[in-house]
Amino acid sequence: MPVRKYRSVMLIDDNEIDNLINQKMIESASITEHIYVHTGARSAIEFLRNIEKLDVADVVLPDLIFLDIDMPLMDGFQFLDEFEKLGGNTKKKCRIIMLTSSINPQDFNRSKKYLSVKQYLNKPLTHESILALNL
Repeated sequence: MPVRKYRSVMLIDDNEIDNLINQKMIESASITEHIYVHTGARSAIEFLRNIEKLDVADVVLPDLIFLDIDMPLMDGFQFLDEFEKLGGNTKKKCRIIMLTSSINPQDFNRSKKYLSVKQYLNKPLTHESILALNL
């Protein structure tokens, strides 16, 4: 069994089927012990805010966050704006990968403005793209 690269990852996507597929792909690649799944950016940011307040934040905070752009109520960029307000330890630990079906170059360029966004991937997540992650 390969060594897991990450303690935990988080999926944020309003599409439950995409979340399920991505979760299964991540499990199949065996890169993590834990997968947190959120169907909304608002619940995900609240989760991070709450975890940040606990003594176990270093253990519980996800190493990677796969973030969709186009979501209702709070989109991926609004999530990033709120993420930037979190504490330094959270921003340092959680590296964000934009995982989207958007092919709009403006979305790609806009994502580059956020230091926490380390990679931009187009859906669907593949076994190869997961294994190629080096963050």
